[in-house]
Amino acid sequence: MKRYLVKSNQKVSLEDYSTKEDFNLKEEELLDDILPKSIDKLKELHWRLHAEEKRGIVVVLQAMDAAGKDEAISYIFSNLTAQGLKTASFQKPSETELKHDYLWRIREGLPARGQVGILNRSHYEEVIAPKVHEDKLKDEMYPDDMEKDEVWKMRYRQINDFEQHLTENGYKVIKFFFNMSKEEQRQRLLERLKNPEKNWEFSYNDIKERRHWDEYQEAFEAMLSHTSTDFAPWYVLPADDEWYSRYIITEVMVNCLKEIDPQFPELSDEDKEKMKEAIEELENEKN
Repeated sequence: MKRYLVKSNQKVSLEDYSTKEDFNLKEEELLDDILPKSIDKLKELHWRLHAEEKRGIVVVLQAMDAAGKDEAISYIFSNLTAQGLKTASFQKPSETELKHDYLWRIREGLPARGQVGILNRSHYEEVIAPKVHEDKLKDEMYPDDMEKDEVWKMRYRQINDFEQHLTENGYKVIKFFFNMSKEEQRQRLLERLKNPEKNWEFSYNDIKERRHWDEYQEAFEAMLSHTSTDFAPWYVLPADDEWYSRYIITEVMVNCLKEIDPQFPELSDEDKEKMKEAIEELENEKN
């Protein structure tokens, strides 16, 4: 998985990352054998994390529209126990959210100990969309003595500090960027438009934002370059290959949980005695 990892302080050019991976595997082998086994490992380790309730994991997903975030969530994380999972999606800030600092609304989406929290879009929206559409960045959103072009450097630092705070308080932070080609997005948007069963997924705003493709790519490159750290790394997925991208996510999650090494809690002698009594009561119960 290291080939997809963005190293700390690495200057990123998305042209250096392929959107389609030649992984030398037959799709049937990936779908029928390798990916299911990886998901089984993830499921087992997640049970331990949930049972232990000492650590948590924050998963950040960022991408252009139609890159496969929702499908990855459905396919991978739907296999995990619901009690140990939390999903939050952050879209355009509400009027109430705009009255607070940009990180304020993120806290409600963070997981408890023993949970995996998935941020489908996240605090990174605030260094992407407002950078492409500068009119979204209002004067009250940054210090009076700061020029607008200095805001991004400040926010990258604040985000790194925020994620280090989470890490130091027992939460792993893992981030995935879905690196999709412009042609692949065109095909997926056309499918949404032409397939009646997928019309509901289409938003005309997707077309409007696509017109700013190059500006978004520059914003993503800056985001990856300034906010991939040793404690909260980014992984760049070859998102044209949806199934292989899901495999990468699963394996990175498995490796993260192995590093945490959660354990099922050990029962006290008192609890063991109560369990013994409960077993005897149930076994001796008359029908």
